[in-house]
Amino acid sequence: MRTKKRVDVKRLAAALPDYPFGYLITVDDGYRAHTVTVEPRLRELPDGPDGPEALIDVGLIGGRTRTNLAERRDVTLLWPPPEPGGYSLIVDGIAELSDPQDSAGDETVDLGVVPTRALLHREADADSPGAAKGCLHDCVVFSLPD
Repeated sequence: MRTKKRVDVKRLAAALPDYPFGYLITVDDGYRAHTVTVEPRLRELPDGPDGPEALIDVGLIGGRTRTNLAERRDVTLLWPPPEPGGYSLIVDGIAELSDPQDSAGDETVDLGVVPTRALLHREADADSPGAAKGCLHDCVVFSLPD
């Protein structure tokens, strides 16, 4: 049986300063993607029983995103490469919503994402080690050793 790898929070924290904005991707009942621009920040939490833990603070989200998260808490955060040919940063995670901001009908809530997978991703160039093996993509996975 394959075990789930944990995200290397320290490597993720080191990469994030190069990515000032990104996109939060959720899906609706018809499994259509809904994408919004966000400026997430990583908050390192006290170490848990399995080592360092983190929460990515996405900030306030609106009605459609909140509706999508009511049914599916799995999300993806995608930061585009800082320059052409560079790496995109991709983080999959589980959404954690705060209580509504006020009781006056405001539908916005704060969103945090617990990372479950994180990696840098780009198309392989001719010089990358994976290209020699026939790989189309060059990935750097931020996971802790088993």
